[in-house]
Amino acid sequence: MNRRSLLTFLALGPFLTHVHAQPKPTKGIKEMQDNWKSFLAPGTAVPSAAEPLKLSKDEWKKRLSPAAYDVLREEGTERAGSSPLDREKRTGVFVCAGCGLPLFTSEMKFDSGTGWPSFFTFIPGAFQTKTDYKIIYPRTEYHCVKCGGHHGHVFDDGPAPTGKRYCNNGVALQFIPKEGKT
Repeated sequence: MNRRSLLTFLALGPFLTHVHAQPKPTKGIKEMQDNWKSFLAPGTAVPSAAEPLKLSKDEWKKRLSPAAYDVLREEGTERAGSSPLDREKRTGVFVCAGCGLPLFTSEMKFDSGTGWPSFFTFIPGAFQTKTDYKIIYPRTEYHCVKCGGHHGHVFDDGPAPTGKRYCNNGVALQFIPKEGKT
């Protein structure tokens, strides 16, 4: 992110909250998190978080696009509005682009109006968090528990019932649609 983009984002940030946040779930969060596998097509194999994925810098560069490498391995940020996954409406599961670990379901997604795919909760055990001071103001950053890939930041301006907004870089995700449902 260049300096001008960062300053624009910081200046407009307070005006972007709750722009398009819509109340989402009719089910409880725990039920939603526990039933995430129902959003996969039958027989879809996904990796487990139990086996960490450790690769060298060169191996990651071969595995990922330059944009995905920048975000996942260098903690970069993609340009707002650049990811088609921000507009993804089909039923399915969003997985880590680095290792394929399931992170979110389509039921957890909402339109935050920020230009990044946003979710109000996540699949349990998918993330580790740390405090990020890159813009001086402390933010909670989250990383894939399997490969350590940077995904985004969590904010307290999401919809009910959690009030959270997991603001994810689209290039750090892949979408696995559930066949037959749209």
